[in-house]
Amino acid sequence: MTIRKAKSTDISELFKLEKKLFSAENFPLSKESIRYHILNNLIYVTLIDKEIVAYALVLIKRKNPKLYSLGVSEVHRGKQIATKLLDVIIQKLIKLGFKNITLEVRTDNTTAINLYTKLGFNVKKVLKSFYLDKCDAYLMEHSYALKTL
Repeated sequence: MTIRKAKSTDISELFKLEKKLFSAENFPLSKESIRYHILNNLIYVTLIDKEIVAYALVLIKRKNPKLYSLGVSEVHRGKQIATKLLDVIIQKLIKLGFKNITLEVRTDNTTAINLYTKLGFNVKKVLKSFYLDKCDAYLMEHSYALKTL
């Protein structure tokens, strides 16, 4: 398993993974958005046998970075890939001088909520009807100024 920063040559493969993982109500990224974020934010990918099996996108053009998207292919779930990917991201954010990270997660996505809670994220508030299908979201935050995952 290799974790590295995404490159422009990854756009098509990231887009295919994005389409498999996220339906329209979950705000999937377009190819153009992926290209933009590779150039302007942080996208890290996880490769297994030279195939992108996971990625994380963090928006950093703000006071506090925001984990915008995290996806792991269904076949590779349960292998601690998301945990390892987030650890790499947080280490990078610490080097960049950030002290917190936020995210929104569907209130019905118990798997993701459990992962984020285990990693030290706390629910800050409920965002009513956040998603296009009217599902609420939790706004979660992690403060890692004094510790790492």
